[in-house]
Amino acid sequence: MLELVHSRTLEEETPVPAPILTARGVSYDAGGRRLVSDVTANIRPGRRTMVMGANGAGKSLFLRLMHGLIQPADGEVLWQGRPLDRAARRAQAMVFQRPVMLRRTVLGNLRFALGVRGIRGSERSLRVAEALDRARLTDMAYRPARVLSGGEQQRLAIARALATAPEVLFLDEPTASLDPASTHAVEELVNAAHAAGVAIVMITHDAGQARRLGDDVIFMHNGRVAESGPAARVLDAPRSEAARAWLDGRLCLSD
Repeated sequence: MLELVHSRTLEEETPVPAPILTARGVSYDAGGRRLVSDVTANIRPGRRTMVMGANGAGKSLFLRLMHGLIQPADGEVLWQGRPLDRAARRAQAMVFQRPVMLRRTVLGNLRFALGVRGIRGSERSLRVAEALDRARLTDMAYRPARVLSGGEQQRLAIARALATAPEVLFLDEPTASLDPASTHAVEELVNAAHAAGVAIVMITHDAGQARRLGDDVIFMHNGRVAESGPAARVLDAPRSEAARAWLDGRLCLSD
């Protein structure tokens, strides 16, 4: 009993790491409409953050804003406390729901992505071999990437992103429409990246997946953050009506 109490005390006293990425009052407009409104959120190093909410809640826009693919109308995105710039974006990688495959072989996709980052020679060869092994695609190295199955393409896209050694990996519903076996293979890649110290920011509609993978949850509703916090607390005891309704399978029409 004494050991248990002592362990708990140490855990409570462990300092929370400073955010690696921060959205501060971020809003985004398109077509005369405000689609993301006053979003404030922190992404901490080495954590797996699940971004959840109904379709149209602003989740994909949130990821694109955090990665610097689109610019906010208001607010700011900070990388280690400084404005997000080109150098910061090179420390990140993003994989979309429908992975973009170049008109090259599996091997060629990996070589090209690393070449763009200036990684060549023996270092590139080593990273390509590791990526193929990580994604279990070594036997398909010379196959055109665009003829791979959906699950194989997603594994290649994630392995290609991880080959660039990002500090943060954004994943926009990487297992949407995949069968259980392919979903499991993608989750293994996500967990391996997390074990290597990569911060994961991942959109999912699957509460079970969020429980399996998530350390933290950001729940969005109508372009705003309805609530955020440790995954177990948000998923098991949500405080916002929007999160409670979504997890119960009900519609939440209120703001």
